[in-house]
Amino acid sequence: MNSNTSRIFLIGSLIIVAAVYRIIPFHVLNVAPIGAMALFGGAKLKKNWQAIFIPLAALFLGDLFLNNVTYKAFNPSFTLFYPGAIWQYLSFALIGVLGIVFLKKATAKNVLFASIAGSIMFFIVSNFGVWVGSNMYPQNFSGLVMCYVAAIPFFVNTLAGDLLFSAILFGAYAYSVNRYKVFVAP
Repeated sequence: MNSNTSRIFLIGSLIIVAAVYRIIPFHVLNVAPIGAMALFGGAKLKKNWQAIFIPLAALFLGDLFLNNVTYKAFNPSFTLFYPGAIWQYLSFALIGVLGIVFLKKATAKNVLFASIAGSIMFFIVSNFGVWVGSNMYPQNFSGLVMCYVAAIPFFVNTLAGDLLFSAILFGAYAYSVNRYKVFVAP
């Protein structure tokens, strides 16, 4: 296996392991690896299409399992996408772009700031989608503010998950590159 293939295998394996954690039924609500997967893919995959596609594909496969196995009682028919999925996927694609643009050098400080920025980006985009796509809140500025305020408790766990899993993914990658020099592309 050449070093580029080994590198992509390592990155893909880390993303898959993180994606599997997401479908385990007993984890803290919103403490999930999805934002970190998108950020990590954006930072470490050299081709932009891979950086966006691979984490989104892992998210999609996890969603298929969750929607059609774990939450089957709530989805009596096969569910390809859940309502509002476009906003979630858009959020994670943007986080991938954040990784591409701002993590060319993935120092601990850069990863910390990008993780926080990614959590905020997800909060803004996904909750805007909740406001636009549901009748839970009035379709005016006050309703938008109500939606964002109601989502603040979820943000704390999202931020914790993004920070935790970014540390795990970037740390495991750095350890593997330092331990097994074969993963370093020429």
